[in-house]
Amino acid sequence: MSINKFCSCVFTVLIGLTFVGCSYDKSVNNQSVNNKLDTTEANIVKPKVMAYGRFVPERSDDFAWENDKVAFRVYGPAAPLKGHASGVDAWFKKVDYPIIDKWYKAHLEGLSYHTDRGEGYDPYHTGTSRGVGSTAIWFEGKPYYSHSYKSYNIHKNKGAEVNFTLLYEWDTPLGLVNESKNISLKLGQQLFEVNSVFLLNGKAAVLPIALGVTTHDEKANVFSNPETGRISTWELIDGIGVGTGAIVEPKLVNEIKHVASDVKDESHLWIMTTSDTEGHFSYRAGFAWAGANEIIKASQWNRYLDNQ
Repeated sequence: MSINKFCSCVFTVLIGLTFVGCSYDKSVNNQSVNNKLDTTEANIVKPKVMAYGRFVPERSDDFAWENDKVAFRVYGPAAPLKGHASGVDAWFKKVDYPIIDKWYKAHLEGLSYHTDRGEGYDPYHTGTSRGVGSTAIWFEGKPYYSHSYKSYNIHKNKGAEVNFTLLYEWDTPLGLVNESKNISLKLGQQLFEVNSVFLLNGKAAVLPIALGVTTHDEKANVFSNPETGRISTWELIDGIGVGTGAIVEPKLVNEIKHVASDVKDESHLWIMTTSDTEGHFSYRAGFAWAGANEIIKASQWNRYLDNQ
């Protein structure tokens, strides 16, 4: 064989080996990439769906709680006296996983929770009103309520139910009132449940209680049903429907009163009732936001409450 033929054969063999090697390497590399993609997808951790609540010292001692449907917060001892009280605020959410920690963290970093970035937001104004449902002592045609809770204690958390107790204290014309307010919220519910014990000057007493929801200076339509112990509202916030409401045992309803006022945050729909001889009073309250695409009109909301 001539040298030229020998070189040509060697060159052909080397080229063939090179192509075989390239083909093999490409297959291995693709498999490696696919494995990395599969591993990455498998390692994506989805947020746990749970009922959750916590003390928020980084934001004026708020206390906030939520489930897979709704979120709430109340003001704490560090909140300024002006413009704040013990009413319950509503945070609108579109997702079933917890958003409290995420929204507070973003808020402190300059991204306000008053803007909807896909999970929901807080456009609801509470101020000094009763918000979506809270109590007051009613005396001579006027409600008396505390500024904020004094202390808290969490009993259940991060599961199917969040349960905690807030302690309130305030002066009224009747004397010093203390309220131990046990609050629970379960998965799947629009309403939180409250079991309160009221003391007057340190002793259990029958007290005149008013349970109210704000009408947002009469921007909301109001509804009631004494037969089911229900008061409710429906309004548009940023063009989307929002319903709030509270319910008690029908036998506890003494009167349902709609009080309109020219003073900001003082217009409410009220259930007038009393605590029992041991100072006990129980109710449920909450809201529904049409942006969550479940309860989208007033009739649905009222039916939901009546069926509770």
